[in-house]
Amino acid sequence: MRVPVVGMVGAGQLARMTAQAAIPLGVRLHVLAADPADSAAEAAAEVVLGAPDDPAGLAALAKGADVVTFDHELVEPALLEALERDGAVVRPGSDVIAVVIDKRRQREALARLGAPQPPHQVVADAAEVRTFAAAHGWPLVLKAARGGYDGRGVWVVADEAEAATVLAEAAARGVVLLAERMVALDCEIAVIVARRPSGEVAVYPAVQTVQRDGMLRELAYPAPIASSLADEARDLARRVAEGLGVVGVLAVELFVSGGALLVNELAARPHNSGHASIEGCVTSQFENHLRAVLDWPLGDPSPVVPAFALVNVVGPADGSDPAARTADALAVPGLHLHLYGKAAKPGRKLGHVTVVGDDVAQCLAAARRGAALLTGET
Repeated sequence: MRVPVVGMVGAGQLARMTAQAAIPLGVRLHVLAADPADSAAEAAAEVVLGAPDDPAGLAALAKGADVVTFDHELVEPALLEALERDGAVVRPGSDVIAVVIDKRRQREALARLGAPQPPHQVVADAAEVRTFAAAHGWPLVLKAARGGYDGRGVWVVADEAEAATVLAEAAARGVVLLAERMVALDCEIAVIVARRPSGEVAVYPAVQTVQRDGMLRELAYPAPIASSLADEARDLARRVAEGLGVVGVLAVELFVSGGALLVNELAARPHNSGHASIEGCVTSQFENHLRAVLDWPLGDPSPVVPAFALVNVVGPADGSDPAARTADALAVPGLHLHLYGKAAKPGRKLGHVTVVGDDVAQCLAAARRGAALLTGET
């Protein structure tokens, strides 16, 4: 029997955890790595060296794979279209990637689908920002349409002077900017959806996400919202995945403001907000991503416990390596540790810890304790 091969563009921690999910399924995961020291390079069945904007590297990955998918979306859709024309199966397809890599196109697609979202507008100069602010108030948020993640490419500006600085920098780099109303938040949540070509969909529970400096730092289930609103969020995420024709995993990040939902951003790949599904759900997001892109029956996304929490492990300011304190963290009862095999740098996402149990507050306290031990905090 021939072993299925999935090629993944990118070799970061998402590819690393996908490789771990591939092993029990009997799937070989090949990764396109820009560097042989990338996180997934030591875990994948095969490593193809090349950049995501290198047509030769993409072609080499596709040649040995039944399907090509993604650890990140930073790939030019035109390169993916060329792969598709040459007969490669790309999931999600180049049309979906073209939408999710561009926040302007995300907003347009969400509007077509009738999904609620914050007021927004493409802005090219100070006059357009001034007009937007007159309608929606200061402060406001400026976002780069392309290239931003983990807080990069997002600026909260308090007045025209701050906006002018961002506009000038964006113009110098040829970056398109969106202005968005600064939303008063009750909380932020996320929903992971897996969808296969046949149309079967698996929707994960809504989780609360906590951002710091634009990076997801913690998540908790159940989210502190009414069950009816959680159901509404799951229905909305399903509608977006189906409306876009996503194949694989889609992460839908949402604001809860005044008791109502607003879609913030989309990511068509496994996502940090789904990491706790490894221990917290019947089927992890990584396994379901593989099942989806191979068009296999999807696994049950239901929680296996009443509560779970995750805290990301971020490189401490002193540059020390949290891996050196692994034994300290493992002394925390019930802690599940995931280190990504990345070189320690201040502010770099190096791993995460998950705790599952009966009470979300207790899970979160234990996960925070484990993460603090890893980073050397008291």
